[in-house]
Amino acid sequence: MKRSFILVLAMVAGLAGLAIGLAASRSESPRAIKVLRPAAHSASSASASPGASSALLAASDAKTAERGDEAHVVRFAAHPQPMPAFLVNDLDGKPVSSAAWKGKVVFINFWATWCPPCRAEIPILIDLENRYKDRLQIVGVSVDDGDPADVKQFAKEAGINYPIVMADRAIVTEYGGVPALPTLFVVNPDGKVVQKHEGLFSNELYEAEVRLLLGLPVDATIETFEDTGQIFLKNAVLATDLPNVDFTGLNPEQKKFALKRMNSETCDCGCTLTLAQCRINDTSCPVSKKLAAQVVKDIASNAATPSPFPPAAAPGTAAAPATAQPN
Repeated sequence: MKRSFILVLAMVAGLAGLAIGLAASRSESPRAIKVLRPAAHSASSASASPGASSALLAASDAKTAERGDEAHVVRFAAHPQPMPAFLVNDLDGKPVSSAAWKGKVVFINFWATWCPPCRAEIPILIDLENRYKDRLQIVGVSVDDGDPADVKQFAKEAGINYPIVMADRAIVTEYGGVPALPTLFVVNPDGKVVQKHEGLFSNELYEAEVRLLLGLPVDATIETFEDTGQIFLKNAVLATDLPNVDFTGLNPEQKKFALKRMNSETCDCGCTLTLAQCRINDTSCPVSKKLAAQVVKDIASNAATPSPFPPAAAPGTAAAPATAQPN
């Protein structure tokens, strides 16, 4: 009896050690990119805070079921911007050029072999590529730091039927950085990026997007939103609000001044982004949140926001000369 009890305890301890080891190895994932599991909603809603797409958090399996309704409302950027062009070789050495995709819907999928949600998404993309192969182009951009041969072997075993290219600094930078995996950019047949998904989304949503962009029948409607950083972080300068930044107490001019500062000052968290971009890119960042709050506090403490220009003279009068300051 005692021997069997000791054996059970040993097995439990061994399993616990294995779990700790796996957790440790996961925390050392290449590039420290967040792995995003299924989320409860699309963060690109017009009613959502600007940049909310970057705020997707890991969600429970129960919430995943709620996402079946997403396919009925598809959200696209109202004024989409051109897809960043690139010309690189795939894992077989064949050139992959964005110039060849005109007239097709394009999915640019940033992923990694070590990312569980990315692996779960692969069958969805394979199915879509099979059924819309003449009008849909999927490109996988691997951010793996290992040997490309290992990525090629993984792709072969997974049955991936679309080209895979290895990410480099230029591609990642052109697409505004990839802080989370998987990240998928949706490009319309005119070559413009209409949506960005961070995390694992449903096959129904992806297919609804494809069919709407191709003008095919589908039980879904389109809502539009202005890209103020949800797709491309450079558009953070257009945002009139930022995630978890309270502008209460500022008048309109002071708020504009605060936003201007947040779009010009760099966050100290090491992201190399502006405060505004960091708030959009990672709403959980405590550094940018604290610094942004300090900017608001500094401006609110002044009776009025100082203007960089002297006040204009009243019509018919001369401007008062500047008063000399004592030494």
